[in-house]
Amino acid sequence: MKDAFGAPQSLLVLGGTSEIGLATARRLIARRTRTVWLAGRPSPALAAAADSLRALGAEVRTVSFDALDTASHEECLGKVFTEGDIDMVLLAFGVLGDQARDESDPVAAVRVAQTNYTGAVSAGLVCAGALQAQGHGSLVVLSSVAGERARRADFIYGSSKAGLDAFAQGLGDALYGTGVHVMVVRPGFVRSRMTAGLARAPLATTPEAVAGAIELGLRRRSETVWVPGALRMVMAAVRHVPRPLFRRLPM
Repeated sequence: MKDAFGAPQSLLVLGGTSEIGLATARRLIARRTRTVWLAGRPSPALAAAADSLRALGAEVRTVSFDALDTASHEECLGKVFTEGDIDMVLLAFGVLGDQARDESDPVAAVRVAQTNYTGAVSAGLVCAGALQAQGHGSLVVLSSVAGERARRADFIYGSSKAGLDAFAQGLGDALYGTGVHVMVVRPGFVRSRMTAGLARAPLATTPEAVAGAIELGLRRRSETVWVPGALRMVMAAVRHVPRPLFRRLPM
């Protein structure tokens, strides 16, 4: 299998300027990956990301992709798969939104939901179908611990990630036995551009640490990966905190 031992030869990153996506690409290029597709809205940032990976020795191509333009997903992503097999797809796009603003602006709130959930469902199904058609490959979906239980501080973002997480788990079950591996990655607070200016949460991590966990998860053929791993037990406890008490927790 081309993507054996967690070292894919070819990689498609949905969200081509994602810091986690690029950190993962760099890590995989250092091992075995030689062809990388970066999917995102055309921009100087996307072009710079492609150049940075080319400097590492990979063949890098970009494809125009907009998570909100779901009608275009089948065509634009389908073109990538017509160029050759893709061993791994990393679904890495998403927006955090602004909870305080979005609560009073339903249009903005819906944009968060459409990007993080609707767009991901569309792109995920297109790529899953293409991976199944070629008979192998991994679909790695970046979820979040925020989806484990809705918090007052970010329930719009958290609810969109909860939906994405449930979708990815169900998709993994649907594809079990087809040769396609689906892995859900649940990072905690990641120190990145998206979270710049926010107070650092306990057990904060980095894009590079998430990339390392993704690589290890691929080697192990894991179905769920927590980053850092200690969050698995923390969230298991949080899920069972009585709701009146949960409301008072400093989260």
